[in-house]
Amino acid sequence: MGCGLSGGAGVPTFKAMTTPFDETEDRRRFAESSERNKGPILDVLKRVLPEQGLVLEIGSGTGQHAAHFAPRLPGIIWQPTDPDPESFASIDAWAQEAGAPNLRRPVVLDVTEAVWPIEQEAGTAERRTGKQQVAAAVFSANMIHIAPWDCCLGLLAGAGRILAARGGEDRRSDRDERRGVLVLYGPFKRHGRHTAPSNESFDESLRARDPAWGVRDLDAVADAAAGAGLALAETVEMPANNLIAAFRRRGHHRSAARPHPERAEGPVEGEARSRRP
Repeated sequence: MGCGLSGGAGVPTFKAMTTPFDETEDRRRFAESSERNKGPILDVLKRVLPEQGLVLEIGSGTGQHAAHFAPRLPGIIWQPTDPDPESFASIDAWAQEAGAPNLRRPVVLDVTEAVWPIEQEAGTAERRTGKQQVAAAVFSANMIHIAPWDCCLGLLAGAGRILAARGGEDRRSDRDERRGVLVLYGPFKRHGRHTAPSNESFDESLRARDPAWGVRDLDAVADAAAGAGLALAETVEMPANNLIAAFRRRGHHRSAARPHPERAEGPVEGEARSRRP
């Protein structure tokens, strides 16, 4: 099963969810939510991401986040992805406006695929140079609640495979300890409960559109992440009743997230830090 976050698999296209600028001028799509949340998200990314390395963005959508973050994180190579190539025109248009040399062209990525394009690239590079190239971080905003649970499992499994280990013999600075992070942004339930009435209403509207969608419980996500070798390290309260959940890669992990149904309640092993931005 594919995860057509921008079209296909029953998911509405970004054309249906966003507003275009004057298409006689450019091909950018515009999402009000991305415009509102890009500043607060960037404040957290500056703290949790490493100074250098490849950041893989899952479900880039309009491209607004990539265009805003890349110029302000100059040591990072930002790689946008989306399962729908029709989104690329908007992503490219925003990137052209940003003019950031560290912002790559978008690539197609379906998170449920057993091998992601970056893994294929890493294998090619390893055969050529003897060194495997992996991602320093993975970022995804507002994705897992507008896709089936299997897409969340696919995202976690893929992140567990491609994220670089922290530190090690090639450590160049203390900030290199921030390698190997998965950053998820969006609404979450906590311990089986919604964090606000507005999130509960939003969850009901999502499930009415597609029973496979819905606001995910952070405990269930963290439990599934543990099966992919990712530990929930920190949660950050964000505006509009959203959260950022930062997961760190462990040294040894299984190759896939556990494919159990989403858990509705119950604590995860360990206790992650929780803070406000």
